[in-house]
Amino acid sequence: MSFKYEGKKIKVYPGPAGSPAVYVNSFEDEGDLLNQALKERNCPPHSLIVISHLVWGSDLSPWNCPPLFKGDDNYDAGADAWILALEGEIIPRAEKILGCEPSFRLIAGYSLAGLFSVYALYKSSCFSMAASMSGSLWFPDFLEYTKTHAMVRRPDALYFSLGDKESRTRNAVMRTVGEKTEAFYEDCRKAGLNTTFEWNPGNHFQDPEGRQAKGIIWALSQKKE
Repeated sequence: MSFKYEGKKIKVYPGPAGSPAVYVNSFEDEGDLLNQALKERNCPPHSLIVISHLVWGSDLSPWNCPPLFKGDDNYDAGADAWILALEGEIIPRAEKILGCEPSFRLIAGYSLAGLFSVYALYKSSCFSMAASMSGSLWFPDFLEYTKTHAMVRRPDALYFSLGDKESRTRNAVMRTVGEKTEAFYEDCRKAGLNTTFEWNPGNHFQDPEGRQAKGIIWALSQKKE
């Protein structure tokens, strides 16, 4: 089942009534691949909602950032507006399809959507867990932001992962992704959050569905009965 919102496509994969709802911002229409990866890995019961056709650099960026490579578009500050759209439009419509409110919501994503998943915790109380796979925590001033702002809701679980070759890039900004992710993970751990950080083999583009599935499964498995 699917619906559209302002050019975006939202695919809903219903799970058992009342099970957790997993919201994923996706670069392309990758819902079927991710849904299959979760099934193959015996993911705990859940409903999956995958949003695609985003304006990637705009919808998911917390504030403006110039392009990192010549010819690229700017990163425009659209994340706050997209969080409001999730809260006011996407979540209510998706959960109307599910037929009932989920037991809790997890927000997850890869790359810039992984950054957005963390940022959403500072802006919204809708999500009680987050999973950031190969998240763009290199984003300028993001680590500093997390040190001077509080999460709206203390998450029950917070997952991070990176590929072990992701920091091997000529771009000076992106090269900081490993140290910044580790630093933020340590801040979360010291704050007593239920969190983990995992290294995967390969670069940024290796096995995105598998890495996302691992993070989602870990987070869902943390829920205490």
